Amino acid sequence: MPGGRLTQQDRRQIAAGLADGLSYTEIAKRLERPTSTITREVMRNGGPNDYRPDQAHRATERRAKRRRPTAQSPAASPAQPDPYGRDPEAVQAFETHLTDLFEGTGFPRMTASVLACLHTTDSGSLTAAELTERLKVSPASVSKAVGYLEAQELVRRRRDPGARRDRYVIDEDVWFRAMIASARMNATLAEAVHKGSGILGPTTPAGERLEDMGQFLEHMGRDLVRAAEHWREVFSAREA
Repeated sequence: MPGGRLTQQDRRQIAAGLADGLSYTEIAKRLERPTSTITREVMRNGGPNDYRPDQAHRATERRAKRRRPTAQSPAASPAQPDPYGRDPEAVQAFETHLTDLFEGTGFPRMTASVLACLHTTDSGSLTAAELTERLKVSPASVSKAVGYLEAQELVRRRRDPGARRDRYVIDEDVWFRAMIASARMNATLAEAVHKGSGILGPTTPAGERLEDMGQFLEHMGRDLVRAAEHWREVFSAREA
């Protein structure tokens, strides 16, 4: 029943939706559930690649039994309210939507999840352990995703004084660094295809195609750098 607890059949439909490549939002619409419910269900039970409906159902039943208060153990305390008065379900639904959008740009699903999680965290920084706990995934999955993001310069690593663990940080320069990294890659690719054009013959169809590609990438790279530097100056002046 929509709004109640997920049934075993609901979980099998979730698994079928994941197998069909549907987003959490699309699966939620099929089941008439909040997107946040589907997100929590999948992330709590292995993530999109390892979700098994029958195992998830049994695990949920076991967790429910453990959570039942006894005469000797008090009931769980209510969740703390959001300090800014935000609706937790709305925040979770937005994080899922942002993950879907990042994935649509070409990021692997786990990488998109980590990036969305960092962007929707007020501190803008989390440790690997905190990411593992929030996303309900393995440390290895988080490590791989963070490595990908570091290579794209979309996160940076920081260790606070006296701390023993690194934090992964989204700061005000993150998209500037990412754009500059993209421009550098365009320049490297442009240089390579210019050489390829000479090897294949600049007047041959393949050579002309590569030459046009190289010129396009060169111009786009320069425009990207100019735009990134301009808006960095605008934001810096506004903050000052």
